[in-house]
Formats: sequence, C-alpha cells, structure tokens
Amino acid sequence: MTKTIKIGTRGSALALVQAEMVCAGFREHHPDVACEIVEIRTSGDWKPEHGETRLSEADGGKGLFAKEIEAALIRGDIDCAVHSMKDMPAGLPDGLILDCVLPRADVRDAVILNGRWRGRVDSLDALPKDTVVATSSTRRAAFVLNKRPDLSVTPIRGNVPTRIDKVRGQDMADATILAYAGLERLRLQDDVDFILDPQTDMIPAACQGAVCIEVREEDRALRDLLKPLNCPESDICAMAERAALQILDGSCKTPIGAYAMLDGQTLDLVVAVLSLDGTEIYKEQITASVTGRADAIAAGAACGRKLKQVVPDHCLTC
Repeated sequence: MTKTIKIGTRGSALALVQAEMVCAGFREHHPDVACEIVEIRTSGDWKPEHGETRLSEADGGKGLFAKEIEAALIRGDIDCAVHSMKDMPAGLPDGLILDCVLPRADVRDAVILNGRWRGRVDSLDALPKDTVVATSSTRRAAFVLNKRPDLSVTPIRGNVPTRIDKVRGQDMADATILAYAGLERLRLQDDVDFILDPQTDMIPAACQGAVCIEVREEDRALRDLLKPLNCPESDICAMAERAALQILDGSCKTPIGAYAMLDGQTLDLVVAVLSLDGTEIYKEQITASVTGRADAIAAGAACGRKLKQVVPDHCLTC
C-alpha cells in the first residue's frame, strides 16, 4: 500500500519549487512513497494593501512565514513542512524540529538593476551617489549603507517576481537585492546584474540558500524516511550559523550575517552584527573541527558568545 506524505508549504512560486524538490527526493529514495503538497497561506504573505512596510517584529517577525504552517503540523493536518531556512525564527514550537537540510544552493546575494542602469553598473562601488536600493532586509540595508553611506535604502515587499517587476517595470527604485538561490530556483538568474561577494561585500543571512524540512519530533518513521534526503555538509553549516544566531538572540530587525564553510572536518564560520544605519559593524570568525551536527552547534554558539561580548546592546535590541 502506497504511503502519502502531506507536505506543507507557502503558496509562492519559490516555495512550491522548494516543496517539489522535497517530492523529488522522496521519488528518488522512496519510490513507494507518494507526496501531496498542501499550500498554506501565512501571516507573512504579502498583499498589495500592505504597501512596502516591513514585517512587524511585535507580530512575530520572520516567524510569520511559518506560524500557520507549524500550527498545521502540530495539529497533524500535514506530515512535514518545507521552509526557506533563512526565514525560520531562532526558536521553534515545542515538539517540532528541523531534521533535514537539502543540499544548499548558492549563498550569495544578487543585485537587480532598473533598466537605466543595466549594463552600466557591475558593483556596489559603481552605483552613482544617491542611488535608491529597495530591500526590506535590515541585513542587506545595513551592509549597503556600511559600504556606501551615500546611497538611499527604501523598503520593498512581495515575492521574487513581484520585486523584480517593481524595480524593472514600475521603476520604484534603482536596484533591489535578492538571494541568488531563489532566483536560480525560479530560473530567473538571467535577471541578475551582478552578484555580491559573501565575504567582502555582504555576508549572507544565516542559512541563506538552504531548504529545511520541519517535522514532529515524535514522528520517528518520517524522520527515518528523511535521512537520505539530508545533506550532512549543508546541515552542519546551517546549524552552525543558526546556533550563532540563537546566542545573539537577534530579532528580524537586527542586521546579522552568518556564513559557514566546511572543508572536510574543518568548519570556518564568520558572523557579523551591524547597526541599522550600517555605521557600526562587529565581526567574529572561528575555525573548528567538526564531525557532526553537535560539533557544529557548539562552534556556532561559541562564535555567537564571543561576538555578543563586544556588540553594544543597542545593535541587538534595535
């Protein structure tokens, strides 16, 4: 008898592509398992009447992208949930765990230019003074202003195609910044004008480029099915970055970048915290030997603790 796994996800084009990636993993490793994708509208989904306001931290911040999906998972309406891992809050509801990380895609941020700048600009340094960059990510805004304080930043909301259209079609800004992984998954990489270096230009968000699967901790049968879908290297890097984020206890308003790289059993992790206006930046980098998730979490937590000792309170509570 064929078993059917109900997979909860947001209904955006990118979220559905990512859910289909999970289904493809099941087809490869468990051909006797069927998948049903269940679309769930979340509090974080953008509507035109929302304008360009950022997600409210008071209302749940990034957790608004997962709130209703996690509620469905707890109720048993779905068997697992698929998320962009960078959108997951530092803490999870009791009884839920992130038990599987798919092979991580490109971690870098990409710049989309308005038509008048296409072909004329190939870096942040080359943007003209007073250029308007649209982003609702405080991390991206802070890094832009840290590197180019003479630029202007304005909020922008909507899914990936909507944001591209706002810059290309509606002329609301000179540029916007999006995760390259999402653009690649949607086959929109040809819209990219240039890519930002993850170490010198803009440290990625913790877990950027990673897709994770959230399950009920008690569901041992499903957790066993997910084991062959998990990428150990991606899991280690993502868990190290996430552990640092948890120690820093940053809100979705706190500009934090975290980037881990694994070479064999050697983990290199850099974490940065910025002030909202980009005038202050605090970095910590560590190298650790890791053999699994527990070591990665310990390394990330250690990096977070070192950084927390030097970061002023106003940067973490802004």
